[in-house]
Amino acid sequence: MPKYVIERELPGAGDLSAEELKGVSQTSRGVLTEMGPQIQWLQSQVTDDKIYCTYIAPNEDMIRQHAEQGGFPANRVSEVKSVIDPTTAE
Repeated sequence: MPKYVIERELPGAGDLSAEELKGVSQTSRGVLTEMGPQIQWLQSQVTDDKIYCTYIAPNEDMIRQHAEQGGFPANRVSEVKSVIDPTTAE
């Protein structure tokens, strides 16, 4: 199944409290539950003004549907073609 990175522009994202991040996570999980097991959230990284999320889904449309239903921006959706890490150099 394809993996995607979603770039969400959210000014002040890095200033969100733990409770606010929990609320966003709960909203996302609720939408995922409604959408079924074909779409999975793996993790997200929060920066000053953006959140980068990694999902597994059958297609980009499903990623965008999740964003719309959850009220989240999905400014850029990119399919992951390869994953590398320090062991790739070995």
